[in-house]
This record gives sequence, structure tokens and C-alpha cells, in this order.
Amino acid sequence: MKRILYLLPGLLVFANCYPLIHDITTDVDHPPQFVALLAARGDAPNPPEYDGPETAARQQKAYPDLKPLYLNAATTVVFPAARRSAEAMGWQIVAAVEAEGRIEAVATTRLFRFKDDVVVRVRSEGEGSRVDVRSKSRVGKSDLGANAKRILLYLDELRRRIGEP
Repeated sequence: MKRILYLLPGLLVFANCYPLIHDITTDVDHPPQFVALLAARGDAPNPPEYDGPETAARQQKAYPDLKPLYLNAATTVVFPAARRSAEAMGWQIVAAVEAEGRIEAVATTRLFRFKDDVVVRVRSEGEGSRVDVRSKSRVGKSDLGANAKRILLYLDELRRRIGEP
């Protein structure tokens, strides 16, 4: 406990470097929705619905490079790779519904063991696939950049797994 108390002043300074966002997505216009995780979220202070246009504007300002991933592979190839990528990230898979192109998982933060919910959406796009990801903290006003970092790392993992630059 003393160790955490020593960390608090530094964390407060660190926290001021990040916008007050706890719901990050690659598709701010039509974010992937939670389905299977609704029950697991229970009475979490942050509701499952997307936080809306104000959050989208803050996200786009803070993380302008956070975009959907377009791959030159069919969804029949991308979906299983997307699931394996989520497993490689250490996420607890709650649902993987290939017919809907939806994967839902829980990511647990290392330091404080917070539970963040993640949904991955894989859809056909032309001759390839489009992958969108959303990561939302169950508690807190700011995620200290954790959700954006998680999404970027996941998309890099998936891109490597598919073999695209």
C-alpha cells in the first residue's frame, strides 16, 4: 500500500498528459457495440454505450492516427487471425461470433488490475477486410492512454499475423 501512495503524485502529473477519455474506437461514427459483455459489465460506472461526438472529437485530436485496419485478405482468413491476436494479447475471450465478425474480450491492466472491455469487428471491404476495434474502461474518467495503446498494439499484432506491412 505504501508503494502505491508513493506513486500517486507521479501518476497525477502523468494523468494530466492525457485527455479525459475512457472509450476509444477506430470507428467514431459507427463504433463496434458490446453484446456478450453487457452482462459482465454489471453496474460498472461507465455505461456500455459509446460516449458520443464530444469524446470522438477529443479522441481524434489526441490520437489522429487511430484508424480502421484495412487488410488484403478475406474475412474467413482475418477473423481467426483476429481471435488469435486477441489471445496473444492476453485478453480473456468472452465471445467470438464469426458469422457476425465480432470478438469480445476483457483486458486486465497490469498495475491496478482494472477490467477494460474490448470488441473487435471484422467486415468485408471490397476484396479484403476492414477491422475496427473499441476498448472501453469500466471505471474512471481517463484511461491514461491505455485503450488507445491497446488498440494500436492489437492492430500491429493482427497486421503481422496476416503478413501485411
